[in-house]
Formats: sequence, structure tokens, C-alpha cells
Amino acid sequence: MTYIAFEGPEGSGKSTQAARLAKKTGALLTREPGATQLGKSIREALLSNSGAEISAESEAILMAADRAQTTREIVVPAMKRGQHVITDRSVYSSFAYQGYGRGLELEYLRELNRLALADVWPQYVVLIDLPAEAAMGRLNRELDRFELAGEDFHQRVNAGYKAMAQANPDSWIVVDGSGSVKQVEERVWGKVRFIFEG
Repeated sequence: MTYIAFEGPEGSGKSTQAARLAKKTGALLTREPGATQLGKSIREALLSNSGAEISAESEAILMAADRAQTTREIVVPAMKRGQHVITDRSVYSSFAYQGYGRGLELEYLRELNRLALADVWPQYVVLIDLPAEAAMGRLNRELDRFELAGEDFHQRVNAGYKAMAQANPDSWIVVDGSGSVKQVEERVWGKVRFIFEG
């Protein structure tokens, strides 16, 4: 069974595409943060724009805590049942956001998440590629803490995603996120169908 992560900047449409692929293939859909009862509390704390200060280190540790719970409660049991798993965001969001975006050392984040993941890493990462300014322009709701972090932050996050994709071409699948939802869905399927069809 295959564990696939969807990644991308805020507003890229990755959540929509993750959900569509899961429905099409019968995979279990999960997300980070917030898929478990513990995760819902962590998500609320991390995304709240109440003005409370959260350090980059605290962000990373809270994300890892959510990931540890999700891995053990949702991901591993599903794969043991013989089910593909698709996650909307994953450990690579921590590398992009807390690493490239906030400036934490990537090696520190790898070690923190090695423990959290129990070595159950996504086998493939689908990156919905869209310039940060175009992606942010799609958001027409009240923005959360990360979405309000500023253009420079989001440019660094996007650059981080591109760097990871370039460094790991065998496991990262880059999909152009421009155009309609249907157009992007067709591009995603064209690039990932080999996983499901053998």
C-alpha cells in the first residue's frame, strides 16, 4: 500500500486535489494538523490568529505531536488493512514552513520528525505548484496565522518546496496548479495513475 502526501502553498488547491484523488481511488484521506481528537486542539492553537505568540520551535513540536498521533492512530492501521493513504500536508510542510519559512535547521526537523513518524514517511509527494502570490489571491475567507505571515515568508516556503522537489525527483511529483479544478485533477491523475494501476 502507498502513502501519498499532497503539498503546496496556501491557496494552491492541494486540499481539493487530495480529496478528489482519495475519492477516485478509494484511498483513506487524512490531514495535518487536525485529523485526530488531539490534532483538532493542536490545529486550533496553531492556526488561530488571536495574536498569541507561538515560536518557530513550538510550531515544529506541536506539528510533530499531531503527526505522531495521526501516524499511529490513522495512517499505520489503514496501511495494515491494505488501504492506500493520502494526506493533505505532511512532514514536508514542517520542512517548508518551520524550516525554509521560519529558519529552523532542517536536520533538527528531520530528527524531531523521525521519532514522530516512527519511520513511516510518505512514499510519494504531489506538489501542487503555484506561485505564492497567485495562490494567496485565491483565498477569500478570514486568513489564519500562517496565511497572515507575509509575502516574504510565503516566498521562502515556496522556494523550499521547489528545492525539495528538485532534490528528490524520484518521489516528488510536481503538478502545475494553474487553471480549473478539473484541469488540475486531470494533471494529477496523469502523473499518479501508475501508483494505482501498477
